Amino acid sequence: MTIQGWALILAFTLLIVALAKPMGMWLFALYEGRRTPLHRVLSPVERGFYKLAGVDPQAGQGWRSYALHMLAFQLVTLLFTYAILRLQGVLPLNPRGLAGIGADGAFNTAISFTTNTNWQWYSGEVALSNFSQMLGLTIHNFLSAATGIAVAFALFRGFARRETKDIGNFWADITRVTLYLLLPLSCIYALFLVASGVPQTFASLVDATTLEGVKQHIVLGPVASQEAIKMLGTNGGGFFNANSAHPFENPTALTNLVQILSIFVIGVGLTWCFGKAVGNTRQGWAILTAMMVLFIAGVSIVYWQEAAGNPMLHQLGVAGGNMEGKEVRFGLAASALFSVITTAASCGAVNAMHDSFTALGGMIPMFNIQLGEIVVGGVGAGIYGFLLFALLSVFVAGLMVGRTPEYVGKKVEAREVKLAVLAIAMLPLCILGFSALASVLPQGLAGPLNKGPHGFSEILYAFSSAAGNNGSAFAGITSGTPFYNGLLGMAMWIGRFFVIVPVLAIAGSLAAKRHTPETTGSFPTTGPLWVGLLIAIILIVGGLTFLPSLALGPVADHLAMSGGQLF
Repeated sequence: MTIQGWALILAFTLLIVALAKPMGMWLFALYEGRRTPLHRVLSPVERGFYKLAGVDPQAGQGWRSYALHMLAFQLVTLLFTYAILRLQGVLPLNPRGLAGIGADGAFNTAISFTTNTNWQWYSGEVALSNFSQMLGLTIHNFLSAATGIAVAFALFRGFARRETKDIGNFWADITRVTLYLLLPLSCIYALFLVASGVPQTFASLVDATTLEGVKQHIVLGPVASQEAIKMLGTNGGGFFNANSAHPFENPTALTNLVQILSIFVIGVGLTWCFGKAVGNTRQGWAILTAMMVLFIAGVSIVYWQEAAGNPMLHQLGVAGGNMEGKEVRFGLAASALFSVITTAASCGAVNAMHDSFTALGGMIPMFNIQLGEIVVGGVGAGIYGFLLFALLSVFVAGLMVGRTPEYVGKKVEAREVKLAVLAIAMLPLCILGFSALASVLPQGLAGPLNKGPHGFSEILYAFSSAAGNNGSAFAGITSGTPFYNGLLGMAMWIGRFFVIVPVLAIAGSLAAKRHTPETTGSFPTTGPLWVGLLIAIILIVGGLTFLPSLALGPVADHLAMSGGQLF
C-alpha cells in the first residue's frame, strides 16, 4: 500500500460526495416533472413521444398499474432484442459477416441487458455485429437504467405523498429520465471518450504488426457511445471481452477516474433526491453516510489484501503485491478501487480480473453483490434496495423502544415489513439455491476452471452476479452452455423483477397512509445512531445469510493458500 494509492481513494470519495447535491438537484427536477434548461430543446420531442404512444403524462397510476406497464415494456423490449440477436446474420451493419446467436445464448443475453445485468458469456468483439451492439444492446443500457430510476421515483412518492393511490406515471418517468438525464450526459461523455482515444466508427478491423512481427486484426466499432451509457447506467457490458481493462474502452488514468465517478454519480445523487422528496435532506445524507462507510471499509480490505500479495510467493522470497490479472497502467490501488465500486454499484464493468484477486480480495466484491448492491448500488436499484433495509431497521428500532415504527413521516406496519423481507429474501434464495444446484449437477460442475474452494467461488460469484444484476464474473467459469445460459437467465429475471414488484407494492401502501408528525418518542433517523443501526442490520442480515457459503469458498481458499495449497 502506498500514499498515492490512499490519496486516490480519498480523492475519489471526496469528489463523489461533492457531486451528490448537484446531481440530486437535477434528479429532483425530473422527479417533480419540473422544467429544466434542456426542455427548451427537447420538450417537443417528449410531447411527440407521448402523442405517438397515446400516453397522458399527467395521469397518475396506482402501484399495480405502474408495475404492469413496467413489466409489459420489459417483456416487449426483451423479445425485440432476442429477435435481433437470432437474426444478426441477415441484418445490416455486420461487416464481418457474423452469424446469429443460438437460442440459449440469445435468451441469456436478452434477459441480461433487459435486467441491467449485462452478463456476457461471449466475447463482444467476435460474437456481435455493430447493429446488435448499437440497437440490440445499447438501447437496453438506456432503458434498463431509466427503469431503475423510475422505480426509485415511485418509491420516493410513496414516502412523500399522503392518502393517495398515485405513485406517478411509468411512461412519463422513463421518458424524462432518458431524454433529460441519460441521453445528454452520454453524448457529452462519449465525446470526452473519443477525445481520449476511444474508437467511435463503423470501420470493422485494422491490421497491426506486433513487436514480434506477427500480423494481428484489431476490432473497431462504435465503442465510445456504448461505453458512456454502460458506465452512467451502471450496466457494465463491454464492447470488448476485456471490458474496461481494454485500452480501447479505458485508455488512460483520466478515463479510468471519470469511469469510476460516472458509475457512482447518479446513485449518490438519488440519495440527496430522496431527502429532498421527503422534505428533509438530512435523511438523504444519513443514507449516503452509511453507504460511504460500507464502501470505504470494502475498498480498504481489498487494497490491503491485493497489496499484501500471495503468501506462497513471499515464502519463496518474491516480494510485492498481487499484480496477476491487473493492468500495469492502473496498478493495485486503482484496480482495487474499481472492483469495489463496480460491485457496490451493480455495474459489472471491470478493469482487472476478479478471478485473479487474492481469495479475501475477491470475496469483498462478491459480498458487495450479495448484500443486494445497496452500497450506492445500480441507478435507482441501489436506493430502493437500501430503503428496504431502512424499513427493516426502523422496524427493529420500533421493537426496541416498544412503539409502532415510523420512517420519514410514515408508520411502518406489518404489510410494508413483510413486503420488504420478501424483496430482500429473493436474492439469497436465488443465489444459494441455484449455486447449490450447479455445485452438484454434472452440467454445473463442468463450468468452473478450477477445483476445490476456488471452483466453488466461481460458481457462487456467477449466480451472485446474475441475481444481483451485476454482470461481472470470476472469469474462470465457462458459462456459455445451455445449462448456465438458462439458469443464469432465470436468476437475472428473478433478481430484478421479483424485487421491483414488492418495492412498488410498498410504494403504493405508503402513499395511501397519512403523514405522522415526529414526536419526542420518535426514533431519530438522521444521526450517527441511525447510521450505525443501518450498517449493523445490513451486515448482520448479509453475514447470517452468506457466511456459510463464503466459508466454503473464498475463506477456505484463503486458508488453503496460507497453508501452501492452490486450486
